[in-house]
Amino acid sequence: MNLRGTSKGRFETERHGIGMAKKIPLRQCVGCGEMKSKKEMMRVLKSEDSSICLDFTGKKNGRGAYLCKSMTCLKQARKNKGLERSFKMSIPEQVYDALEKEFADGETE
Repeated sequence: MNLRGTSKGRFETERHGIGMAKKIPLRQCVGCGEMKSKKEMMRVLKSEDSSICLDFTGKKNGRGAYLCKSMTCLKQARKNKGLERSFKMSIPEQVYDALEKEFADGETE
């Protein structure tokens, strides 16, 4: 398996045989700022009615922001207001508390 970044740094290429390349989408964590593959990240969703929740499938409609699958990144995003920048709105403390609870429940499943 050969992983490479492109000039823009948004995709990694994984070779599957001769001439076959599959692009792996990369996303940046709003907590720690690391670039990881989409499958390694947790998506936080702002739906059309401005409610914020975790999207475990990664396919729900709405604006998404990505976090690493660790509670420390969620706490870092809370501290540096990464989600507020991504969603361009202020987020109440109750929403962060609910996200932490959802995140803890999602880690146990």
